[in-house]
Amino acid sequence: MQRSSRMRSGWIKGSLLAFVVAAGLFYLGSIKREVRAHSDRLRGARNNDSIRQEGMLVRMGEMEDHIDRLLALMDEMEKKELEKQENAAVKKNEKEEEEKVVRKLYPNSYLFAKWGAGLSEEEQKEAEASFQSYGYNAFLSDRLPLDREIPDTRPPRCAEKKYPEDLPSLSVILIYLDEALSVIKRAVRSVIDRTPARLLKEIILVDDHSSDEDLKEKLDEYVYSVHEERPGLVKRVRHSERLGLTRARLSGWKAAAGDVVAILDAHVEVHVQWAEPLLARIKEDRTVMVTPVFDKVNYDDLALVPYVPAADAFDWAMWCMYESFRPEWYALKDQSLPGKSPSVMGIVVADRKFFGEIGSLDGGMKIYGGENVELGIRVWLCGGSIEVIPCSKIAHIERASKPYLRDLSEMVKRNALRVAEVWLDEYKHNVNIAWNIPFEDHGIDIGDVSERKALRERLNCKPFKWYLDHVYPLLDPLKDLLAYGVLINSLKPGLCIDQGPMPGNTPITYRCHPYPSQHCRYRTDGQLHVGGLKSHKYNSNRCLVDPGVAGGARPGLYECRVAQQKKFHMLWDFQQDGPIRNRETKRCLEIVTADRGGSYALVVQRCTGQSWNIQYLIKGQ
Repeated sequence: MQRSSRMRSGWIKGSLLAFVVAAGLFYLGSIKREVRAHSDRLRGARNNDSIRQEGMLVRMGEMEDHIDRLLALMDEMEKKELEKQENAAVKKNEKEEEEKVVRKLYPNSYLFAKWGAGLSEEEQKEAEASFQSYGYNAFLSDRLPLDREIPDTRPPRCAEKKYPEDLPSLSVILIYLDEALSVIKRAVRSVIDRTPARLLKEIILVDDHSSDEDLKEKLDEYVYSVHEERPGLVKRVRHSERLGLTRARLSGWKAAAGDVVAILDAHVEVHVQWAEPLLARIKEDRTVMVTPVFDKVNYDDLALVPYVPAADAFDWAMWCMYESFRPEWYALKDQSLPGKSPSVMGIVVADRKFFGEIGSLDGGMKIYGGENVELGIRVWLCGGSIEVIPCSKIAHIERASKPYLRDLSEMVKRNALRVAEVWLDEYKHNVNIAWNIPFEDHGIDIGDVSERKALRERLNCKPFKWYLDHVYPLLDPLKDLLAYGVLINSLKPGLCIDQGPMPGNTPITYRCHPYPSQHCRYRTDGQLHVGGLKSHKYNSNRCLVDPGVAGGARPGLYECRVAQQKKFHMLWDFQQDGPIRNRETKRCLEIVTADRGGSYALVVQRCTGQSWNIQYLIKGQ
């Protein structure tokens, strides 16, 4: 409404201004006509025989000159006024164009949440279509230079470091499946421009059976153009069927000829001097597998967001995560130094032959997820080590989603169980607990693991307990659990205990579902955890507490450390198909009808005989 009022006001003001200017020009034109007529009369008078005196003629000549200058001035004023009027009209049109509101076709798209203002409807359609295809802004990528500048985000001391001239040769492997052509070209361009020619032996493009037409002849043409500059630099590996990320990486490694292999995603741009620190560290110790520090490239505006050096870690579900280095790294007060890491995030750089000696990658891992954790555990257990190199940086596009696998969880779960079966020994069931599936008969086919178990025997690898003690002591071993899964009350089998709205400290009953907000764990000391599992010692799970009579009838849910500090009543007695009774208050966890509509509330009250059932019991506890 306010906008409409302002627009009407502007129209009225503009109309009045135009009227005034037009009237002024009309008046100015009338004056000019009168002056010109008077000038003509003076010229006629000069020729009149009745004017004889010379002085009069001189003055009349001067007057005529003044009139001519006045007319010229008036012509100039009229010209300027017309130009002013025309400029005002142009600016008005430009403003009106700016104020035109282009309809937003995709208000709920992640792509247009912060980016895309000013795009036409056709451009929006094109951008959204490519976003759905690739999970990032390929529309913008196509319009950026292939050799665009990215900021140097390394720790300051890195620029001062000197590296040996006789470093190992490098094979760079870029894996892709239906990637945007401009993204692949930019990755290749950055590797060529920012890797010393004496070190870069080859770039190997591994195509895991892409269907995108742009990745056929158009990509071939780009490779030919590269070969005009660097003959034979780029090799191609094309799969005739989709093999998945792990086996694609294996294909690239098998095709490589350099001393060192760098296995990268194709949606990256390498930073300045990215290769030298990696190669120098491997030259010092061929059993060290190294990884650069990632910088994030936003999926929408493709801007770079610097990341600080951190370890590549994981939880019991085998999801990747960043984590702080060990305290001794920070004590050195030098962020340019390598840091030990429990695993790799997916990009790995290794001595090519040692990579094969230690078992390369597990080809039984499917599509995506867990393969990097498996590699990290195996390297540490079987005679190698892993380090993050802060002076090596790679800019990596973080997709909004992976178009080739919309739901990652099922494949990560399957691969995590495979890792557990081969490498985790007596801790393997922590993966089942994290995914809330039974220890046995879970129905998930993890494939044949006999070859990987034989590899472990052949390499004489250490037990997983050594890894927990010496490499990743921050991972909670979860050795004191009696039961886990959803908790169901006998009165309403369709309702489960749920952590309730977050943030918040009030658990509720809610219809049963498989998601982490209803995952519970009962410990030998009597603690009852509700909500997703926290896998690390530096985190705290959330404990169910009885606030006591003075605190009311509703139970609470607090971080277990907080509950201990505040001396909440947090220990419970429970047996399958029996009550859940607080050891101190003697009150039971029960449900009551909350209203006439039939909804139920979770309460702690005098025990009335209600019983509970937890989904999975751990035998032998």
